[in-house]
Amino acid sequence: MKTGLFCNYENYHQNSRLAIKEQVTVVQYAESLGFEEAWISEHHFNEFNLSPSILVLIAHLAGVTSTIKLGTAAVLLPFHNPIRVAEDIATLDNLCDGRLLFGVAKGGPFPDQNKHFAIPMSESRPKMLEAMALIHQLLYETDVSFKGRYYQCDRITVYPKPLQKKVPVYIASGNDDAIAFAAQHSFALMGGPPFSLERLKKTVTQYRALNSGGTENLMLARFFYVAKTDDEAVNEALPFIRKFSMKMKANTAQVLQNSPNQNLKPFDRTNICFDEDYLIENSIIGDVKTCRDKIKRFQDELNLGTLALKPSSFSLQKNLESLTRYNQEVRNYV
Repeated sequence: MKTGLFCNYENYHQNSRLAIKEQVTVVQYAESLGFEEAWISEHHFNEFNLSPSILVLIAHLAGVTSTIKLGTAAVLLPFHNPIRVAEDIATLDNLCDGRLLFGVAKGGPFPDQNKHFAIPMSESRPKMLEAMALIHQLLYETDVSFKGRYYQCDRITVYPKPLQKKVPVYIASGNDDAIAFAAQHSFALMGGPPFSLERLKKTVTQYRALNSGGTENLMLARFFYVAKTDDEAVNEALPFIRKFSMKMKANTAQVLQNSPNQNLKPFDRTNICFDEDYLIENSIIGDVKTCRDKIKRFQDELNLGTLALKPSSFSLQKNLESLTRYNQEVRNYV
């Protein structure tokens, strides 16, 4: 199992420049500890998560790191032109000397994103899958012609081509169509911090029924903080968890209220849940033994390729200390 970092570019101090600088510091520190990957999330219209332009952020990280792989977690494809994404991904792979990992998602539950990008939520997933099919052709083929429901092109060749023979692709979804699409193309899977173990196991089982390979590259992101005691870890992480919980519950309520689908069910603990106690329990938060045990369970149940840790203190120094403790006391024991 590889160790990664999950990066949201949080604006803890209401200072955008400082927020970006601190996140870069954490990535560079993780690289110095021997972490293999850093994954950058995409958020829009959000004063707390300052990562709307993740490909720009990754281009910067490519210039200030040398060994750590850099992943998109994830490019929200419905909000982008797939031809331009293909050009940017290929260029980025060259910029970072073949260290790029390409994760994609449909986006949500963030209603403002769909509203302002004029993408109905009902179209988000099919647009993501169709865009990824086109991008995959554009990255490696020449004179690409494509005629889909949402995207069309006629004899297009994009330059440059990626440095890697195949840029690893990760699909962030538990939807049946998306799982089948990932299995068909041997793309890997990605699970976010609120995804329940039950949901993840179901996703992996469905994938492996269609494709026995590929899911060894499952990337699982989890909120993280390791301290001397469980109480210390929970107390340090709780302000972050509480802020995330409140934001996501508000977004979810808006989605449910405005959805024309009357059968849409609220999120629950067998799928995705944003309750504080649920998030604490399903995160890697606790003392050294607690974190070891939680990681071991995820490994045993899911056969993880990468565990991407999201440091969950509002303090840069405490996050660096937590990552150090993980490297010294947890990593080699799981």
